[in-house]
Amino acid sequence: MKYRIKIEVNLKPGHSDPEGETTADLLKELGYKVEVVNVGKVYNVILKTSSRKKAQIEAVEMCKRLLANPTKDNYAISIEEKR
Repeated sequence: MKYRIKIEVNLKPGHSDPEGETTADLLKELGYKVEVVNVGKVYNVILKTSSRKKAQIEAVEMCKRLLANPTKDNYAISIEEKR
């Protein structure tokens, strides 16, 4: 079966986000009443595996091994069957 996996990686609270700060400043200059901007990454993965449970396990492995730094990042995973 194929699964569509969405992995969102964001900084943990307390870590600096220079890209988010710069974006917030620029949006303010454009006249928007922005208070905070946080920048993150979204990975969209199509994975062929035997079950949803196996897809979840592999997605967590991907995060731990490559996509997220456990010291500074949080991640969220959503999975849906691809038809």
